[in-house]
Amino acid sequence: MSQYWESLASRTDGQHTSEELEMAAYRLAVEQVLYYADRHSRTAYWMVERYEREFRQALAPLGIDVQVNRQLRYAYALPKHAKAGAASIAQTVFALVLRAIYDESASTGQLTDDGEVVCDLVELAEKYRLMSGKDLPTKGKLDALMETMKRWGIARKLEDHGLDEDDDTIGQPYAVIIRPAIADVLGEAALARLLQFKAIASADAAEPEAAVPVTEEGVSQE
Repeated sequence: MSQYWESLASRTDGQHTSEELEMAAYRLAVEQVLYYADRHSRTAYWMVERYEREFRQALAPLGIDVQVNRQLRYAYALPKHAKAGAASIAQTVFALVLRAIYDESASTGQLTDDGEVVCDLVELAEKYRLMSGKDLPTKGKLDALMETMKRWGIARKLEDHGLDEDDDTIGQPYAVIIRPAIADVLGEAALARLLQFKAIASADAAEPEAAVPVTEEGVSQE
């Protein structure tokens, strides 16, 4: 594979080394989404954007499909088969609620220039309750969920958003930024899972959570 990247590097007119190209491919596979809007990902995004076909060929043997959204400027990698790991019910429900909020905002044109949706935690708590039938997780669990969403490339925190830190309901001084690749990472079919989770929302919260396999649609469709 090193020869593959060396060959590609030789066609970049000295702009990129084989190591830089290989690292960009590794980051894309691991991080799943590379956004131009993120300063630390900008160079990697440009490499994938410019050599999309070559990156797709390189990752295809691993069962990963590479796509680039040039309008909103992000590149993403989707596994063609179920991932080795699994998402918990809490992670899956949270991600699906974010996807539903994104679709709702996008349908009314409430997007930033980068195609993102800004959702404060008061609104998130309300939408989460309506869509899942459960209360929004408390601070520690919510922070952990946001770290997972960030790792999946579908949401991030907007710090210092001006929310009241003493809010008894939320107690979180940030807003949630739902990122555009969520529509690619979580396919349309995944949204139907929300109805199933809402139907079992009254189940005993003390019971261990079952693992939910993650596929190219975001969660198992079984």
